Amino acid sequence: MTKAATKNEFITFSPNLRSDDHYANYWMKQVTLRLRREVWWSWNERGFQPVTGTPTLPPFSNPVSTTLDLSRFWIEKQDFFNSEPTARYLTEQIQRKAVRPDHKPVRGSFSWVAETLEFDEVTRFVLALGLSVTLDASMGSVISACLNDQTKSFPNLALAQRLWDQPAEVLAIADPFHALFRYGLMAQSDPNGRHYAETLWDAPLIVPSLVARQLLFPKSAFPQGLSLLDPAKNDEQSAEAARLAALKLNATDVNALRLVPLIGAKGSARREFVRAIAATNGKSVAELEGDPAALGDRRYLNSVATICWLRDAYLFFEKEMPAPPSGDQHRGERYALPTSTIPARLFLSLNERDQLSQLPPSLLLPPIRIPAATYEERLECWHQNLGKKIVVNRALIGECARRFRFEKKTILAICHELNQATGKISDDLFAACRAETDTEIGELASRVTPRFNDEELILPPTQDLMFREICKAMISLTEVHYGWGTARVWNEAGISVLFAGPPGTGKTMAAEILAIKLDLPMYRIDLSQVVNKYIGETEKNLKRVFDAADISDMILFFDEADSLFGRRTEVSDAHDRYANLEISYLLERMERFKGLAILATNRKNDLDEAFLRRLRYIVDFPLPEVEERKRIWQQVVPEHADGSQLEFDFLARQFPLAGGNIRSIVFNACLQSADGSGRNGEARELSMKDIVIAVKREYDKLNRTLSPQQFGSYATLIERLTHE
Repeated sequence: MTKAATKNEFITFSPNLRSDDHYANYWMKQVTLRLRREVWWSWNERGFQPVTGTPTLPPFSNPVSTTLDLSRFWIEKQDFFNSEPTARYLTEQIQRKAVRPDHKPVRGSFSWVAETLEFDEVTRFVLALGLSVTLDASMGSVISACLNDQTKSFPNLALAQRLWDQPAEVLAIADPFHALFRYGLMAQSDPNGRHYAETLWDAPLIVPSLVARQLLFPKSAFPQGLSLLDPAKNDEQSAEAARLAALKLNATDVNALRLVPLIGAKGSARREFVRAIAATNGKSVAELEGDPAALGDRRYLNSVATICWLRDAYLFFEKEMPAPPSGDQHRGERYALPTSTIPARLFLSLNERDQLSQLPPSLLLPPIRIPAATYEERLECWHQNLGKKIVVNRALIGECARRFRFEKKTILAICHELNQATGKISDDLFAACRAETDTEIGELASRVTPRFNDEELILPPTQDLMFREICKAMISLTEVHYGWGTARVWNEAGISVLFAGPPGTGKTMAAEILAIKLDLPMYRIDLSQVVNKYIGETEKNLKRVFDAADISDMILFFDEADSLFGRRTEVSDAHDRYANLEISYLLERMERFKGLAILATNRKNDLDEAFLRRLRYIVDFPLPEVEERKRIWQQVVPEHADGSQLEFDFLARQFPLAGGNIRSIVFNACLQSADGSGRNGEARELSMKDIVIAVKREYDKLNRTLSPQQFGSYATLIERLTHE
């Protein structure tokens, strides 16, 4: 029986290399002793005598001859071990048994693994063989000499069989599902890093360096790339997370990898939930960070998963898991994940439930949905983290908390940025929030830059009043929802309105003016991209639009809404059924939308009645009357054009046109009135002749006829134009 290794006792070939685990030292010393004895035998086997006093390795011999002579030299080899003085001394050292420590082994150590997984002696020896090579850089040349192959510097099962006194016992390890491989403690790969699908005798045996460090030095810090999270505070979220932990984790299989999806919005409290779950179950949490390229490497992921199992820690990855490399044998998978046999708990951050379909169902645990921060939580976070230099009133902060539905992490980042700025800040709060907003609608929508101001919208009195009510309603949302208490009943809903009327009556203009008055970004939804002939695709596109818009208040402008929000039909086939589902989905999302949704249509009667009932306002845009047309004619004349010669009363009375047509006529007349040379000087006169001709062209474009009497004194001009 031997005592624990002393500091002066060698463990490996290099001095001062030893583990904090005495049992690991014993088995690595077993490896070193057996390698020394094998080297001593190799001199004799290959017909040489070692140079006295010179620590040299035996020369390489013909590997075929060496293999053929194994049987012939077997008895001689055993006699050599028991008779030759040096070999006999090494054999005596090998035969000395280890003393088990009295104390309980440290979790994650070599001793703990050997005891927990009930390793037999040959398994402990093979694991120590791999650990010795990872720990001691000088092992390679000795391995090559024992394998009689200078190209091989890593041990393999063939070497283990050669070194072990009962070679047949090594066969049990030649199993790809052996615990050494299943738990990620050891891997077989070639020098290029390719992993073998089967356990091969000549394949190198490698203990990953991160795993070796944990087994040999169990109290060491987590490796770089794994960040140990602080324990969670005992708050309401912790209590909820504890309940989820009891339901979803404690009763699950602990002998295989399990994925715990965390579904929440960008910046949601995923980290806090994982910490609370870990605290409830008495575990720690290691967050996976580092280079994305490394995170896509399955070998690295296997190592960190094994370490988390050894340390009894949950593995958490807040960022989206990377895809596996193109050359990976598992390249058909959506994400790079650790091997499924490693008993770790990996918490994955997902944005949508749809992403679950991209993960292996056999590894999934029920997902945990992270609730979004409430208005009150957002408001408190703003107040707590805005520094004294941020000079804004409470009402403005409240409006910011409603308009921008950020999670606490995002709010903290914005506050930090503002607090770092020099001087006092009063007007940059909304600007900073907009800069943080990432609206990923892609090709489904386009950002609209408003072109008009309030004075350009000319409506009849009733419609003008409704327009101003819409504006006031949006401004009052924060006070009414959170001051008067309507938020819960109305699900914090925004405003949905319909602008209906013939083309050119000002529907788009009104939407752009609202964007300016409310200081909201405006997006025009491209229905040609949203509506898809394939079943279910339209709903997916709409979900993308509304999900992206939910992060902050904005205006979603649906032009030609009748093509998307039309009447539901009687079901005659699957397409009708799915079309009705799409409309139902739209109704539900419109009711939950927290911004301003504006739908414009020329065909109000074609809209679904149930949809119309859910709209907050319906504004009919009629064709303008004479007085309104006159104001439009006067207003659309460019600022730097001289329109003093225009007969506005005549134009308004004679030509019943919409505002959009009038705007088009004036623009075309300007193009003809300018001489095109840039020498028009200060005149820039807009002539009645060009206006009248442009009117005729506009009516022709609309395929509408005009009588000569409508042109009055300009009838001769139009008649001559027609004949030309």
